[in-house]
Amino acid sequence: MSKSHTKPHTAAHPDSHGAAAKGHTLLPIARATISTALGRPLEAPEQALWLQESGACFVTLTQRGQLRGCIGTLEARRSLLADVKANALAAAFADPRFSPLVTAELEHTEIEVSLLSAMQAMQFENEAHALAQLQPGIDGVVFEFAHYRSTFLPQVWEQLPSVPEFMAHLKHKAGLPPGFWAPGVRLQRYSVSKWKETDLRPATAKAPNQENL
Repeated sequence: MSKSHTKPHTAAHPDSHGAAAKGHTLLPIARATISTALGRPLEAPEQALWLQESGACFVTLTQRGQLRGCIGTLEARRSLLADVKANALAAAFADPRFSPLVTAELEHTEIEVSLLSAMQAMQFENEAHALAQLQPGIDGVVFEFAHYRSTFLPQVWEQLPSVPEFMAHLKHKAGLPPGFWAPGVRLQRYSVSKWKETDLRPATAKAPNQENL
């Protein structure tokens, strides 16, 4: 997770400022940041006042439906503009699961930006109680135990629609056995507003060679 010592501003809520307009701004910024880093400068709208509000986002890259990189921030610690730029670069060039993106891949790389809501700590008596509270397709979940930590965005429910399976994979991602549970487990959940380039193609098509869940 990226961290910043920037003094927090008022956090941008995923549903504020107009969801569609926000996607038409954030996606070009993410693409321009990656393209410019590869030596192919692109301009993107960066003047909206809400971009200076504190925000946390994930940037996901896919190629022909397959994951190519995903890096994000769980808590709003810097401006949304700075966060989306940093996470776009990290998803493209610093996701340890993949080799750095190269220019030839831009044309068939799609970008998705997910803007996170504030975290909500979950209260539960045991694992069954916790699982009963989760909302498939809605909740992003952060799992924590001691130094182990992992998260799944709500989009992961598309591949893991079963609540027990979702949690088992989340624990495995953290480095723990799928059946692990202990009194010190902490869970937080959040929601996202997300935008994908294919869903907003008319606004992003003018950018050539368009382009850890």
